[in-house]
Amino acid sequence: MRRGRGRAGAAHPAGRAHDAGLDAIDVAIVRELQTDGRMAYGRLGARVGLSEAAARQRVQRLLARGVMQIVAVTDPIQLASKSMALVGIKARGDSRRIAKALGALPESIYVVATAGPYDVIAEIVCEDHAHLLRVTNDKIRRLRGVADIVILMYLGTYKHVFNYAVN
Repeated sequence: MRRGRGRAGAAHPAGRAHDAGLDAIDVAIVRELQTDGRMAYGRLGARVGLSEAAARQRVQRLLARGVMQIVAVTDPIQLASKSMALVGIKARGDSRRIAKALGALPESIYVVATAGPYDVIAEIVCEDHAHLLRVTNDKIRRLRGVADIVILMYLGTYKHVFNYAVN
């Protein structure tokens, strides 16, 4: 299961599960699916105190609301010769507009608005270094309001998990 990113382009401010309208059963479902995203609805229902049908309805509602996604999480570096990078963007003006534009790029897989030295951080996957250069120079640097970018190339993956605590 991927991070609780929601639909592309939708902003999801950080917060607790109850802030997102999740009840204790929703949280339990998310926790179970973080462990095994392919768990059968009958088993899931039994583990959280619901029938199979009720578990299926809850999961479908969580998916439709963008609270979670159930996908195969891969490491692009291991799958093929891909270039991955984290791009920190300093903005002039409204950083949300830049974040939305970055979210629309096919190369971006994760985009967040941040507080700190960068206004927006994007994780991008490119075919190779030349493709990464084209994306950063021809697409990201040319966005209106981008003051500066810093590119952090990934050299190896040492931890890549998505089963973090849900409160």
